[in-house]
Amino acid sequence: MQNNPRDLIKDIYKGNSRAMGILLSHSEAVAQKAMEIARSVPQFEPDIRFIEESALLHDIGMLMTNAPALGCHGDLPYICHGVEGRKILEARGLPAHALVCERHVGLGLTVDDISANKFPLPERDMLPLSVEERIVCFADKFFSKLGDTREKSISKVRASIARYGHDKSREFDSMLAQFFQNI
Repeated sequence: MQNNPRDLIKDIYKGNSRAMGILLSHSEAVAQKAMEIARSVPQFEPDIRFIEESALLHDIGMLMTNAPALGCHGDLPYICHGVEGRKILEARGLPAHALVCERHVGLGLTVDDISANKFPLPERDMLPLSVEERIVCFADKFFSKLGDTREKSISKVRASIARYGHDKSREFDSMLAQFFQNI
């Protein structure tokens, strides 16, 4: 990556220090957790530099959404932040980082999820596929952007995931088994 992720965020978020501060605080926590996980699973040969960059950029699209509590006053529902992040990063020549943005929402979304929930998203599977995408997606679930921004316990993450259905709980448990074996 030619640009420093923090510089890219500052360029996109210039003039919106509240949203930028929330994004950087959250993304730095996610990046630290993701790198910790990546280092614990050397057998998967994760690209730690890519994980750090992607974790820092994974929520860059939130600026385009209507999330006043986050300092964002765009026109789109928050669920669109992953797709919008993909657009931003693809336009900057970062297609692999862009996929992390799109695929981290929830624990990934299927066409059925999008259709059943009538999400205003393109009808395509948006599931984390690579080990790097899965690590960033998983690490993200441990941190909120507002309120208590400290790392959540596994039981709190599991409870927050459960509301999205049994398939998401099973996916979380799969990621937990894959990534928390050595932590």
